Amino acid sequence: MNLLAINMVLALIWGVVTNSFSPSNLLFGFVLAFLSLWLVREQFNQRNFYRPFRILRLAALFVYELALSGFRVARDTLSPRMEFRPAIVAFPLEIESPIGIMLLANLITLTPGTLSVDVSTDRSTLYIHAMDVDDADELRADIRNGFERRIREALE
Repeated sequence: MNLLAINMVLALIWGVVTNSFSPSNLLFGFVLAFLSLWLVREQFNQRNFYRPFRILRLAALFVYELALSGFRVARDTLSPRMEFRPAIVAFPLEIESPIGIMLLANLITLTPGTLSVDVSTDRSTLYIHAMDVDDADELRADIRNGFERRIREALE
């Protein structure tokens, strides 16, 4: 996919986020997307730039996880018992690129019930606070097989 197509997709996403598809708003989104792509142009080479289908799969996974975790958090906070088991979990990263690590940390933070706390100085471990953890290994496996895998696919 060439940069013009990516720019147009980002402009449409801007229209969805702002809930306005007026020509002036889409033009502003196009300019904003152009500037954003220009700022990160050195992080990606043209040959390996984003694969659109893989990005859509990542976005779909995020929407699914957002809805599922939002439901869980609402259910847990409205239940009379409120027996949470919060924990900070060290997640060993397989992603090495700064963009991938940033994207993973942000997706985790945007998902209700979890929060990215810190990244180790050698960028090998992401520390995650989770509101309710039954099994830390299960949480790590969910992130590894979900967000991290989809991010690696989208960025390769």
